[in-house]
Amino acid sequence: QVQLVESGGGLVQPGGSLRLSCAASGGLFSFYAMGWYRQAPGMQRELVARITTGGNTNYEDSVKGRFTISRDNAKRTVYLQMNSLKPEDTAVYYCNLTPPGIDWGQGTQVTVSS
Repeated sequence: QVQLVESGGGLVQPGGSLRLSCAASGGLFSFYAMGWYRQAPGMQRELVARITTGGNTNYEDSVKGRFTISRDNAKRTVYLQMNSLKPEDTAVYYCNLTPPGIDWGQGTQVTVSS
């Protein structure tokens, strides 16, 4: 069973950057397509970025050109580089398989505010 631990969130001003990390333990990490999801207060959780086992990526329209997902299979880690952050990016960010298939981690809070 794969377990996930997200980190790297924080408070950043609009236009700033953050790099999120998701470390996986257990299971066959390199065999799974992975995604970063986010959930804003009062909103449903949404998929914002996905990366396949072969490294192909897809993004939700509102983050295209600003977010970059990547993975390091040797380190069993998936990353989300977030640039040009906007207040509407404020949310708790989670990683999981795509589609989600294991228990959610605690997530990491990203707050974009001046």
